[in-house]
Amino acid sequence: MPHPIPRVVALALLSPLLVGLPRVAPERPNVLIFLADDLGWGDLGCYGHPRIETPHLDRFARQGMRLTQCYSASGVCSPSRSAILTGRTPYRNGVYRWIPAGSPVHLRTSEVTSASLLEAAGYQTCHVGKWHLNGLFNQPEQPQPSDHGYDHWFATQNNAAPSHRDPVNFVRNGEAVGALEGYSSLLVVDEAIAWLRRRDPQRPFFLTVWTHEPHLPIETDPAIRERYSDLEDADLRQHHGNVTQLDLAFGNLMGALDELGLREDTLVVFTSDNGPEGNGRDGRTRGSTGGLRGRKRDVLEGGIRVPGIVRWPGRVRPGIEVSEPVIGTDLFPTACAVAGVPVPDDRVIDGASLLPLFAGGRVERPVPLYWRCRIAGSGLQVALRSGDWKILAPADLSRFELYHLGRDWRETTDLAAEEPEVLERLRGQLVALQGEIEAEGPDWWRTLDRPKPIGPGVDETGDFDQVLACKVTEGGLGYELSAGREGLALQRLDPPITERTVYELEYRTLRPSGTRNAALVFGAETGNDETFKCGTGMGMGAHLLFRGGWGAIGAGVQVPTEFDPAKTFRMRVTIDPRAHRVLAEVDGVEMELALPQDLTEVRWVGYYVKETASTFGPLVREGS
Repeated sequence: MPHPIPRVVALALLSPLLVGLPRVAPERPNVLIFLADDLGWGDLGCYGHPRIETPHLDRFARQGMRLTQCYSASGVCSPSRSAILTGRTPYRNGVYRWIPAGSPVHLRTSEVTSASLLEAAGYQTCHVGKWHLNGLFNQPEQPQPSDHGYDHWFATQNNAAPSHRDPVNFVRNGEAVGALEGYSSLLVVDEAIAWLRRRDPQRPFFLTVWTHEPHLPIETDPAIRERYSDLEDADLRQHHGNVTQLDLAFGNLMGALDELGLREDTLVVFTSDNGPEGNGRDGRTRGSTGGLRGRKRDVLEGGIRVPGIVRWPGRVRPGIEVSEPVIGTDLFPTACAVAGVPVPDDRVIDGASLLPLFAGGRVERPVPLYWRCRIAGSGLQVALRSGDWKILAPADLSRFELYHLGRDWRETTDLAAEEPEVLERLRGQLVALQGEIEAEGPDWWRTLDRPKPIGPGVDETGDFDQVLACKVTEGGLGYELSAGREGLALQRLDPPITERTVYELEYRTLRPSGTRNAALVFGAETGNDETFKCGTGMGMGAHLLFRGGWGAIGAGVQVPTEFDPAKTFRMRVTIDPRAHRVLAEVDGVEMELALPQDLTEVRWVGYYVKETASTFGPLVREGS
């Protein structure tokens, strides 16, 4: 892809930006923030994708500023959205995770949003598309978009359902809309255009347009898919077409701004909430990171670096490329600055106004760029960037990696050992900042993420001594396990394992898509929290070795690997309580994890599944 590491644009070439521009922007411009969902850094033509057609966004990039180091505030959706509206990093504002339906986590009314500030300053405010900032959507127990400053809203809690095609779950100003005909992003933009047509033309507006594309469940208009008829893979046609569908919706909205004479008076920002979903090799989650390491849910660059394009006639020179790092939290102080509204002085604002960047200067940051993800595929859940240096660590800050993004944008060479002074400086900043953030934010992340006990299951084979939250039957490779959440089937070992022991096992998923996980499980106790799992997240495209429930996978070992998710996997596991190590090899991929010093014997062994049905062969013990 062209310019894989964003080239630095000399400030002298960018300044003064206003020379030769046709007009001066009004004192109270309109602000429009357009947010895509799961769009990768490399998914647009203007960011180098060799095949996906995005003519409207490519044209928009030529009309404005293309940011080559634009970041979301998190590797997942809800936290990124909370940061855009509040200017505060997610663990500080409380929206620390993606929010499932029914969750107590929500964007609290104690947080001040850009919509509420601009509404109080006389702006008309509207939100259309995905909301995903509460678990009790359209219910009085939690705040809704209208409680955060929006005069008009047309939204879903999370994804469009049952898919992008003909969604049935939109709500308009508290009233369910019912079944709609069409595709989500186009419907969302139609709502925005209708609102723009009937607004008061004498007052400025603040408009957020948050599409569902290209997040699952992806569904693309057949006429758009036809543009990719040369691709044999139907899922690839769906994904690529879905990005083009998003581009078409964006083009419709920009066309409406032109028709209504609003282009010159409107700051438009286009970006994405996080990196692409899935492994990028199968299914409809085929987004591109443009060569960056990591994907959605990670604090590696591929999980958080996203497209970012800004157009503001009279204030941003068209056709320029800027490598200054910016982040989602910056959009709050930027919107306030554009509207002439002071930011709150009674709380920490992590973002910084981008107005100096628009004028050819640099962004002055009160707080370093910081990220934290609850579950990360790499096991690295926290990151801080200072200049070109980036430090990463697990949530407990027990180990650190260090990269120089100016020389190593793919994060391939850990410099922690070679640069001890830089490491110590950034480690000190990270420890101090994380402590401050944890002290301020609500402690939902401490309580809600605690593993929950799981109930009994059903064993129709009679071969297991303890079955939890799953059903065990005969079939497939020998046994079939199905579970709605996490399920275990365990056999008691008599005598227990106290020395090096090797097991071999075959397993295969019985679900063609969606969540697919299967593992061997062992431990001294039978609880989900205390046992160790060795196996495969077929839907994640990774082999896994971790202790505890699924929420603990980020603290274990994950090895992303290319494989057919429907294949029969063969695993060899070496459990050695004396050496306090477990080694697992799955089809040649090796993983290793330390066992606790107080684990001197293993009394239970068996199978584990999560939200799926999988089949397992018998556990074959070496030498038996």
